[in-house]
Amino acid sequence: MSALIHPKKITVEGLSIRYAEGGPEGPDVILMSPWPESVYAFEPAWPHLAAAAHLVAIDPPGFGGSDYRQTLMNPKAMGHFILTVADALGLNNPHIVGPDIGTSSVLFAAATDPDRFRSIVVGSGGAAVPLDVTGVLKEWIDAPDLQPYRQIGGRKIVEATLDTIAGYTPSDEIREDYISCYEGDRFADTIPYAQSYREYLPELAELLPSIHTPVRIVAGADDQVVPASDAEFLHERLPNAQVDLIAGAGHFCWEEKPAEYAALLTSWWERANPVSKS
Repeated sequence: MSALIHPKKITVEGLSIRYAEGGPEGPDVILMSPWPESVYAFEPAWPHLAAAAHLVAIDPPGFGGSDYRQTLMNPKAMGHFILTVADALGLNNPHIVGPDIGTSSVLFAAATDPDRFRSIVVGSGGAAVPLDVTGVLKEWIDAPDLQPYRQIGGRKIVEATLDTIAGYTPSDEIREDYISCYEGDRFADTIPYAQSYREYLPELAELLPSIHTPVRIVAGADDQVVPASDAEFLHERLPNAQVDLIAGAGHFCWEEKPAEYAALLTSWWERANPVSKS
């Protein structure tokens, strides 16, 4: 499947959670998988990232290769679960990276446990209030009925989504992992997570000024579904934040521009790591 990423499973609160580790000992970094992909989304950037940190990539419940639970299909509940998974894996003070759907859940986690994370990287995910997303993401969020998506099936939907990645083609094995993780009804079952943004993002917006952890907001400058206004919304409200839009990258910037993406992450980790005294 991948020479770099070797997933395994851990049971957390009765759910089988898929994750993968790599890199040397510490500092610890949690990488939350984007939608509709999996831990393999980080493969192009993995060599750069693993040279700088101990990586723990995690498929959130319901996404990738992890078990589904309907009550976790909103960013607030998912944020609490991120803290639970970190506890289960012994990650007491990690950096955390949450692109895409991880943007809102990671920030909810940080607001819940203010001293938990050394640093945060988010972006490419809905955050603004009022909600500001476009393209197929807006269609999914606005859908009054999920039955049409169940009829189409997750395989076809994910295949079409992956075809929008510019300049990068996942290996056949990784592409099949992405697709098989969401086939049947499983993709439609995850749409309520994004549909919950209208309910939960206003609550998150109220919490943003209380998050003092350093936050880097990274997104593709040409993102087709999440405009730069979402990054600016966060930047205006987070007290310790920076925005970086990667030129020439669309929504899947972690795969389209992996070297640039990794450099933004690792430099942020270095800035946040305490300097050891000699």
